[in-house]
Amino acid sequence: MNLITRIAGIIPAAVIWTTAALASDGPLVSSEWLEANLQSKNVRVIEVSVNPGVYERGHIPGAANFVWHTDLVDTVRRDIANKDKLETLLRKAGVNEDDTIVLYGDTNNWFAAWGAWVLEVYGVKNVKLLDGGRKFWEAEGRQLSVSPVALAAGNIALKDANPALRAHLGDVVAASEAGSHAIVDIRSPDEFSGKVIAPEGFKETAVRAGHVTGAVNVPWGKAVQEDGRFKPVEELRELYKAAGIDGSKPVITYCRIGERSSHTWFALSKLLGYEVRNYDGSWTEYGNSVGVPVTNLAGTVWTGQ
Repeated sequence: MNLITRIAGIIPAAVIWTTAALASDGPLVSSEWLEANLQSKNVRVIEVSVNPGVYERGHIPGAANFVWHTDLVDTVRRDIANKDKLETLLRKAGVNEDDTIVLYGDTNNWFAAWGAWVLEVYGVKNVKLLDGGRKFWEAEGRQLSVSPVALAAGNIALKDANPALRAHLGDVVAASEAGSHAIVDIRSPDEFSGKVIAPEGFKETAVRAGHVTGAVNVPWGKAVQEDGRFKPVEELRELYKAAGIDGSKPVITYCRIGERSSHTWFALSKLLGYEVRNYDGSWTEYGNSVGVPVTNLAGTVWTGQ
């Protein structure tokens, strides 16, 4: 089965997928589909990985490489890449107006999903994730290449940024106080409770522990299977419904710096069809802000170390 039928009256204008139901016209592509379409002139593959050197050690043949912490962001101020920078980057990667863009990366597509969200902000169409990312591609023993990629310049033109897809600090504070949105904290339970401020080994931190008051905790990893692919959509719907996230309210997702929450943004918006904004400032901004509503169940106090 490749495509599950559109279900009217349940999720308007959303396409329902199972893990195996992956086709070129859906939000995910399978490894089989991608391997069969690597030579297509209208498919552009882009790797967005977390760890340096991963792409250079071997990448999907023909894939371009976007470095998340320089290519997809403003390197001077904390912000996503501006329209001109991103448009230039995509054109250098050979992306044309009508191309299908397939993103993939390591760590279960964290930053590939971040890339998908950034592209969505600028109105780029036909952006998909390789379900399972590098982990699944490599586990299946599929081909990797170390050859340089030379692509003719593309002609894609970006739209102005869409503010409806992005939550800022003031939006989150307002949503917390009004209860107008379902706020999903996708960090670990220890981060959510305030037991730890950041995962072990991560430098980006905050001076306050805890979570946005009113937020619910659904760790991002609950949305994926052991092999790195997304769970079937029925399981995803039940997972979030159990936490009170059923699409009846608009959703805001956040994590520590916005990358893991992009993964959940993708699951909720692209696979379930909910109205979702990603708060990319996340806890490193919120937990450092003065006077915002914070719930700290563990009572952890920052000591400056």
